[in-house]
Amino acid sequence: MPPLTPAALRKQIAAGDTGPLYVLVGEDEAEKAAVAAEFAEIVDEGLRPFNVDRLYGGEMGVDDLIHTAATLPMMAPRRVVLVLDAERLLAPKRESKAADETQERLEQFLGDPPPHATIAFVCGDLDQRRRAVKLLIRQAHVIDCGTIEDARDAERWVKARAAAIGAPLEAAASRALVERAGLDAGRLRAGLDRLALYAMGKSAITAGDVRQAVPAAPDAQEDFGVAKAIWRNDAADALRELGLALDAGAPPVMMMGQLRAAAESLPAPRVARAIEAVFRTDLALKSSGGEPRALLERLVVELCGTGGARRR
Repeated sequence: MPPLTPAALRKQIAAGDTGPLYVLVGEDEAEKAAVAAEFAEIVDEGLRPFNVDRLYGGEMGVDDLIHTAATLPMMAPRRVVLVLDAERLLAPKRESKAADETQERLEQFLGDPPPHATIAFVCGDLDQRRRAVKLLIRQAHVIDCGTIEDARDAERWVKARAAAIGAPLEAAASRALVERAGLDAGRLRAGLDRLALYAMGKSAITAGDVRQAVPAAPDAQEDFGVAKAIWRNDAADALRELGLALDAGAPPVMMMGQLRAAAESLPAPRVARAIEAVFRTDLALKSSGGEPRALLERLVVELCGTGGARRR
């Protein structure tokens, strides 16, 4: 079956038109858990204790799944079965005749699931070589939770998530968050949650709020802004950007590369002293000549210089 987006799934649930098999995959565990929880909306709240079952792949067998799904719903149109950690059920580690027979029963079940049940497999890493996994992917709606294709897709994700949590994010702030966090859904979610706390009580969250509150991701180092602040002789802003970068996990050696590039692009009268400072700091880092963060901060201040520096 063709892949299904979480938005399309919600339309199916709202219309009461869900299929028998779904597979939830993706790197964003929080998103998968949230999407899985929405399957319960198929059943009226008062009837969920009788018609919504949660099974765990590491604590159950194939027969548990078959028997649970075969149970007719009670005063409800469908029975909902959520299989968490489903990869452990779909790809057991032990190889034996009994395991092979169990997998055959699972394949038969996936090939002809009960018509009254909606079964959602919430998966981690799947072994695509397994016959049961191949069959499930062919038979089920696959929902990718957390994989973001490009910056435009990331902005849509941010806007939808911001609306869901009531964060008043401006359009420019959405773009700024994507620039700093990259295309990783986990970092985008963490950045948005951090913004919601940082700007609590404000009528709007701006791009400036993003730059103040959200550390740039290591793979978006070109957006740290350290070099730009150094070129402006703005030591305060450069130190803030350096701190955000290091707090986000950027290794000192990576920051040295950016600081060297910033030094080489300074006006000609300052380049020689700036390069000398970079080499001196690099030697100190490699010879344990001081705490890395302190060495980098001292270098940033030295690169900014004192003449004409803009203070805050």
